[in-house]
Amino acid sequence: MVLDTTQQNQRMTHFSDHDAIWLFGYGSLIWKAGFAYLERRPAYIRDWTRRFWQGSHDHRGTPAAPGRVATLLPSPGAICHGMAYRITPETLGPLDVREKNGYLREVITLHFADSDTAQGLVYIATEDNAAYLGDAPTAEIARQIAEARGPSGPNRDYLLNLDEALRALDVEDAHVAELARHVRHLDSETSDA
Repeated sequence: MVLDTTQQNQRMTHFSDHDAIWLFGYGSLIWKAGFAYLERRPAYIRDWTRRFWQGSHDHRGTPAAPGRVATLLPSPGAICHGMAYRITPETLGPLDVREKNGYLREVITLHFADSDTAQGLVYIATEDNAAYLGDAPTAEIARQIAEARGPSGPNRDYLLNLDEALRALDVEDAHVAELARHVRHLDSETSDA
């Protein structure tokens, strides 16, 4: 099932009168921008946590066998690290297509290491979208990620690249690290067989 949120996002007019906009990436946008940007800086947001609870029917899975990708959940007191990109408003069009499977743009406050803050956008897939999968036991989520593959490649690559990108930023994300550990273990079982 593919839920196309492109039109809904393109009706949003936040920052449409700006020459540049900050965009916060917390999943594949950390390690695979795939778009032109004016500036790139590590950043974090408050009161959100990253979880592999969103289904991917169009990139890292298929409608018959969806993968799992990151989304954000409200979590008072939590900090979610990622990458901020300063982009032109025209860049949002292709991003709306990339994030069409249930993600909606939201306005967020970004925090930078030098204590600067900025208003920007983030794409979030909430539990009320048709592709939302929700929580499951860690081993079950890991197995789904290890087995899923879509037009953008194996779901495991998304997870493992994210885990490596977070480590490169010197960020510990327990959820991502635990899933990556499980997937690597499944990989080693497969290679031993």
